[in-house]
Amino acid sequence: MAKTRSGLKGVIKSGYGQLIWSISVALYLITNGVLGVTKSPRGDFNIIFNFVFNGSSFGNMVAMLVSIISLLAGILVLFELLKVKFNFLDELLFIVAIIWVVYIVIEIFYWFKNGLFGNDLWGTMQKLAVHLMVLGSLFIASKRFGG
Repeated sequence: MAKTRSGLKGVIKSGYGQLIWSISVALYLITNGVLGVTKSPRGDFNIIFNFVFNGSSFGNMVAMLVSIISLLAGILVLFELLKVKFNFLDELLFIVAIIWVVYIVIEIFYWFKNGLFGNDLWGTMQKLAVHLMVLGSLFIASKRFGG
């Protein structure tokens, strides 16, 4: 007869690595949501949309909307660790993942345009690796991609 897990062990069902990964996704989303809502220049969404829309008020509005979505998604990921399920979490994470894909594509074009692949190849590859890890985490967190 299979053992059933209860309490925290039930939450960790796939081990400590899964728990740490889920917490990191939630923390990343919450942090960028708060940074975006407070209009911090360090928030990834403020950086993305200020770059795309040249700091326009429309870009600020989009950054604020995406930051709120990110904050909400991060909070819901934490709640899911406590076995509280939300039907729309996958959609929120999917939206953030699509935004992140757009960000990566824009940044790659920027790197090529400004010659960063030639001048600082290893630094650029390091940034790309981090962006891809974030994207992979968002895809895994969203059940739409088999997570």
